[in-house]
Amino acid sequence: MYYLYIVKCADKTLYTGITVDLPRRIKEHNFTRRGAKYTRARRPVKLIYSKKFRNRSLASKAEYKIKKLSKQEKEKIIKKS
Repeated sequence: MYYLYIVKCADKTLYTGITVDLPRRIKEHNFTRRGAKYTRARRPVKLIYSKKFRNRSLASKAEYKIKKLSKQEKEKIIKKS
């Protein structure tokens, strides 16, 4: 099972990623060097959206689509969930 997730950073920006272990990944973003370089400078991050996918291919395709959206479009998706 893969998860697509969006976190809100301390500076109010959004970061999108995929993972197989959502709690571990959020901890990495907040507390370790294994978190994304982007989020390391913008800690703490808070999980605001996640969606399950049955395989990496589907999760990656959804991630690609979301990353192309504006912040306002992403926020609409978040509010719908």
